[in-house]
Amino acid sequence: MHRGTTRLRRAGLAVAAAVAAFTAMTGTALAYPNPGTVTGATGVHDPSLTRTSAGRYYVFSTGTGLPMTTSTDRIAFSSAGQALPGGASWAAAYTGGDPAALWAPDVSYHGGKYLLYYAASTFGSNTSAIGLAASTSGAPGTYTDYGKVYASSSGNDYNAIDPNLTVDASGNWWLAFGSWWTGIKLIQIDPSTGKQASWNTTRYNLAGASGGIEGSTIFYHGGYYYLFTSRGLCCRGVDSTYWIAVGRSTGITGPYYDRNGTSLMSGGGTTVLASHGSYIGPGGQTVYHDADHDLLVYHYYDANANGASKLGINYLGFDSAGWPYAY
Repeated sequence: MHRGTTRLRRAGLAVAAAVAAFTAMTGTALAYPNPGTVTGATGVHDPSLTRTSAGRYYVFSTGTGLPMTTSTDRIAFSSAGQALPGGASWAAAYTGGDPAALWAPDVSYHGGKYLLYYAASTFGSNTSAIGLAASTSGAPGTYTDYGKVYASSSGNDYNAIDPNLTVDASGNWWLAFGSWWTGIKLIQIDPSTGKQASWNTTRYNLAGASGGIEGSTIFYHGGYYYLFTSRGLCCRGVDSTYWIAVGRSTGITGPYYDRNGTSLMSGGGTTVLASHGSYIGPGGQTVYHDADHDLLVYHYYDANANGASKLGINYLGFDSAGWPYAY
C-alpha cells in the first residue's frame, strides 16, 4: 500500500463529512476540488478505469489503438501499450480510413471478461459506430474484437459514440451512448453477445441539451440510477467549456431529473464538477466503484501546460439527500 494512502483517506473522509454537512444545510456545493494526485503517464482523454483482481489498475483512453496506462496505487501511472494495437478493420469505414483511430473506451468486468466498448467516428459527424472487444486478463494487446454493436448515419437524429455499459439492479444489461444531436440514448444488451438484445429493440431517450451533451455514464447507488454527462464543448484546450452534470431516476430507462426537479430531457442537470483555476473543462467522465471509494475519473485541460489533456481522479460522495459530489 502506498505509504501516504491511509492518511489521505482519513483526510478525505473528514473533507467529505464537511462537504456533505454544508451541502445538506445550504443546498449549495463548496468550491470544486482539484484533481487528486496522479503522476507519470497522465496525458489521457475520455478515460475509463478498471482494477484487476490482482490489484493492478488500467486506464483506457481515446487514441490510436486505445492507449492504456497502468498503476498499482492509483497514483503513479506508466504507459502500458494499447488495447487494440491494430485497431478494428471494420472501424475504418467510420474513421476516415484508419482502423486504429478509436474513441471513448468504456471498460467493465462481467462474466469473467473485461468488456471494452469503444467508438469509431470523425469529429462533428454522426456517421458513427460502437464496437466491442473483450479480454480475460484485461492486459494490453489481449483484447479480441467482436465487431460492431450499434451504428448511426447522417440520416439519424442521434450519434452512436461514447458508449457506457451498466448492469441494473435486476441483472439486466444496458448500453448508454450519444453525443449532441438529440442527446443521450439507451439500448438493452444481450449478455450472451454483448450486443443489442433481440427481445427489446427500443432506443430510449434519456437526456438532451442545447450547447452540447455527451459522454454519458450511469451509476447505481442507494436505489437510484445516476446519469452523469459531459456538457458544453470539449477538445479546445483552454477554450473548452466542458462540465460534468448529473440527474437521477428510480428506473434505468428514466425519466431522469436534476436536483431542482428539472427533466434532463429539458436541459436539466446538476453540476458536479466544472472549470476552476487552471483546471479547465473537466469531462469525458466515468464513475468506478473501487474497494475504498467511489471514484470520478475524467480528463481536464491544464492551463499551466498549454491546455494539455490530463487525467483527473476524485473521490465521489453522496450528500444526505442522495446527490453526488466530488471531493
